[in-house]
Amino acid sequence: MSNGFTVAGIGELLWDVFPEHKRLGGAPANFAFHCYQLGAKAYPVSCVGTDELGLGIRDKLREMGVDASYVLESDTFPTGTVQVTLNEEGKPSYRIFENVAWDHIAFTGGLKALAATLDAVCFGSLSQRSPVSRETIHTFLRHMPEAALKIFDVNLRQSFFSKEQVDASLRLASILKLSDEELPVLAGYFGLRGNVMDQLNELRERFDLRLVAYTRGPDGSVLVGGAEVDDTPGVEGLAVDSVGAGDSFTASLCMGVLKGWPLSTVNVFANRVASFVCSQKGATPVLPEHLKKL
Repeated sequence: MSNGFTVAGIGELLWDVFPEHKRLGGAPANFAFHCYQLGAKAYPVSCVGTDELGLGIRDKLREMGVDASYVLESDTFPTGTVQVTLNEEGKPSYRIFENVAWDHIAFTGGLKALAATLDAVCFGSLSQRSPVSRETIHTFLRHMPEAALKIFDVNLRQSFFSKEQVDASLRLASILKLSDEELPVLAGYFGLRGNVMDQLNELRERFDLRLVAYTRGPDGSVLVGGAEVDDTPGVEGLAVDSVGAGDSFTASLCMGVLKGWPLSTVNVFANRVASFVCSQKGATPVLPEHLKKL
């Protein structure tokens, strides 16, 4: 049942190809699916090819109950794919193919109309590797309501990022989500000094962010707001693979903030959801009812 919030994830939509199977993927699409599970009206905004893989994505979204109205089509470029390899701890590495459909997301009248209705959006750095999609994402953000949450999930992948790209994204964002592996990169870009908390506070203040979310995998996360800071340990559980866990964390964070929860409540909930996703195969498992009801 909808809780009245409308959100979108804009950027890559693709197949994660594992050695023995493939699963729907792309951080913004994963975000949208988990927000949908948590009660929002949620849309992936992307582009797929008119090939068999693109038709398969549409079928899969339909099966998941996700509205694909804003997934555009390209006759010229193929549907995106990523080769995923997991190490012994279930931590993934990626080989991301270039010049695919989601590199060519066009800004349409439909996207302009959608942007104006949103309570929140999530976007990252990977989908901005091409000028076309980067310009569409920035334009989309500028057409959103001023009070809407604009969540920049840094999501650094391969060599598809730069200081200029990250800087421009931070200036458009109201919430930053980054990991313990990504903070050192941003510290180098922006000359951040001191300990982790000093650096997170400097990022929040320098870019006038409402909130910074810093994740540490199984060690939990820190949420840094203007008047509230919360440090929550991780949730113990069996890790099968961590693909999509960060996206489920971001979705849970988004829904908690939209509902006006205290950061301490948001943080515990987001860690519980991410821990469950880690215990399942793939990025978009169905959440158990006790998590949905929260």
